[in-house]
Amino acid sequence: MAEAARRKGATRRIESAPAPAGSAASHLDLDRVIHERVRLAILSVLAVNSTLAFNDLKALLRITDGNLSVHARRLEEAGYVECTKSFHGRIPRTRFRLTAAGRRALERYLDHMEALIRVTREG
Repeated sequence: MAEAARRKGATRRIESAPAPAGSAASHLDLDRVIHERVRLAILSVLAVNSTLAFNDLKALLRITDGNLSVHARRLEEAGYVECTKSFHGRIPRTRFRLTAAGRRALERYLDHMEALIRVTREG
């Protein structure tokens, strides 16, 4: 039991310690909000479109209403995406756009991934 506790503690220290730039362990510093397939896809699509309607985004990503709603809410809570709701007559309209913070976070994430790829290929 002490062995398992020691290993668990070691894992915590590794995850919380800053990794040297360009090291293989630096993958631990990835933005966990973005490092999820659907959320990365949402940010990527919004990075090349000023705004997108809910149904357009859903169709582009080929995901369900519920899946888009959950992931978009997480990105909105992080301040990466802005969601605007309105009505056209009685029909609800939901539009999404990437915030400045979201664009910066995506750029940091992409830079980080490029550095990991570079280090892996050199190693």
